[in-house]
Amino acid sequence: MKQILLHNIGWKLLSLAIAIALWVAVAREPELATSISVPVEFKNVPEDLDFNSSLPDHVNLELRGSSGKLSHDHLEDVAVVLDLADAHAGERTYTIRSANINLPSGVTFYRATPSQITLRFDRLLARDVPVKPLFVKIPAGYRIVDNSVEPAKIHLRGPEERVQNIDRVMTDPIDLTGVVSQKEFHTHVNVGDPQVRIESATPVSVRVTLARIAPAAK
Repeated sequence: MKQILLHNIGWKLLSLAIAIALWVAVAREPELATSISVPVEFKNVPEDLDFNSSLPDHVNLELRGSSGKLSHDHLEDVAVVLDLADAHAGERTYTIRSANINLPSGVTFYRATPSQITLRFDRLLARDVPVKPLFVKIPAGYRIVDNSVEPAKIHLRGPEERVQNIDRVMTDPIDLTGVVSQKEFHTHVNVGDPQVRIESATPVSVRVTLARIAPAAK
């Protein structure tokens, strides 16, 4: 046993000295505080709910740790992660705690600004609404006598309250300059609500027919 302990005793003592020196160096690193802006992420979002409020992009975190632990490389993957498993229709306020933050070892959470995030959830609704063409710059002396849209309806999906408020969607403005008979256009639709998404294929095709306005009888 004694021979085993004394074998390469010089290298063993050197290794021990290096380990002690490293420990002393780390222990002497000053305790610092820093503030960083981190993204907000969500997990376990219920399939029957949708957000009916603006989502926060980032929050500011005040963190503390040694200077080496607060470097950019150590903190670049930090994010606030909110678990929405218990979310329900209506408002729900989440308080940001250390359990919501994936901090690296040696870094502690002090506070967040804002310290709470309030989200509003609505039941998810999907429905079809008609597409209406928006014509502009109709040539003088002509009128629209017929038009058709393909597809005639668009499938929308989003928060129930917002989707119910949409009874139709308009196309982008269709310029009829120079049209004197029939023409087909390929254009897009504008839902008008960033919280509502289109689940149908776009663009849409619009066929329009113009005819000359008959002169008034004398």
